[in-house]
Amino acid sequence: MATSVAGGCLCGAVRYECAAEPVMAGTCHCLDCQKSSGAGGAPTLFVPRVAVQITGEVKYYASKGDSGQSVERGFCPNCGSPLFGKPAAMPDMLGIRAGTLDDPSIFTPGMHIYASRAQSWDIMNPDTPQFPQGPEM
Repeated sequence: MATSVAGGCLCGAVRYECAAEPVMAGTCHCLDCQKSSGAGGAPTLFVPRVAVQITGEVKYYASKGDSGQSVERGFCPNCGSPLFGKPAAMPDMLGIRAGTLDDPSIFTPGMHIYASRAQSWDIMNPDTPQFPQGPEM
């Protein structure tokens, strides 16, 4: 992956930049991520929160994850683009949705989590590690 990531929402009202190297990348197939993405899962890379500069207004919606802890999902209140994830289980990390990257080709999933909930039409690379649920934190 690149050492710098940048991107934004569909309408351009929200932009972000992170100079830190991503810590991990994966796709979550839990039902909440399916609903919030409108797809079979949420391809996400995780970076240190303190390294991210965000411009523009981001609205967050919180729900309870399987861990019992909150997961906040950030989106542009103007165009609705899903942008960020802030899981309470990883308080120092910010998840960035891969589709919002200026160069989405830098994203390579290192794992699939909640693979047991993946839809039959959401084909996963069999060479990528798959966890039936979430990995131990």
